Amino acid sequence: MSVPQSVAGVERDRLVGLAYRLLGTVADAEDAVQEAFVRWYRLDDRARADVANPVGWFAKTTSRVCLDLLKSASRRHDRYVGPWLPEPIPDDRFRVAAPPGAHDPAEHAVAAESVSMALLVVMESMTPAERVAFVLRDVFDYPVADIAEVLDRSPGAVRQLASSARARIGASGAEPSTRGASARLAEAFRRAANTGDVAALLRLLAPGVTLRSDGGGVARAALNPVHGPDNVARFVVGVLARQAPAALALRAAGADVVLTFERGGTVTGVLELVPEAGVVRDVLIQWNPHKLTLWHGDDAPT
Repeated sequence: MSVPQSVAGVERDRLVGLAYRLLGTVADAEDAVQEAFVRWYRLDDRARADVANPVGWFAKTTSRVCLDLLKSASRRHDRYVGPWLPEPIPDDRFRVAAPPGAHDPAEHAVAAESVSMALLVVMESMTPAERVAFVLRDVFDYPVADIAEVLDRSPGAVRQLASSARARIGASGAEPSTRGASARLAEAFRRAANTGDVAALLRLLAPGVTLRSDGGGVARAALNPVHGPDNVARFVVGVLARQAPAALALRAAGADVVLTFERGGTVTGVLELVPEAGVVRDVLIQWNPHKLTLWHGDDAPT
């Protein structure tokens, strides 16, 4: 028996979007969805015929696969070289509309369009159960009863887990994205960095600014966070000087904008600014080439 038509195409992309929000990289997400399809084909004909809602079955099975990965030691990035950051996504891939009637900023922040690296970093601090409950309930608006089945918890416990996850996002200062405001800050950062204007960069950075970069042991990156405006400004200017003729460019990434390190028409890194009160609170740079594949070739944003 083949995969139901209701699960093909757009629905499969939705499953990958769900798994990406749970796991943080497209490769892991696609593997999780593929495992769900394998489990479907392992069912005998009678078991498949008994599935009244194939779309729901695939969502629950994909979520269970992701939950197992989140619980595993390897998913805690214990052996990762340097800081681990999620994979940045160009344009509006995996876009999901905010749940009907959503008023909490956290719901809009994580649901609207693609998810920022900064928000996924906050989600890394959640327990596996919190993350699954939150993504399934607040982002994809799945019934509490279905989530309870995935987590093997009561409906009341699911609501509590989602509420706890929402509180983590609220405490992090995550807010709904406004492309205009973030674009202005990013453009000012881009100009200052490309011209080597350290003084101008300093005016854009919060006193407690921190920079983290992910090279995954494959690309050169700072193995420890860089703290303080002067250190962060000089780090960014120094990277551009070492990579000359590289330059920062402004690109769309869902509801946000990001800056890309570009050299000879190739994206070598993606830089995301996390604003707070009109200045930059955090700088996140993804250098790991395995997490930049969507920015290359035919998949690259225009």
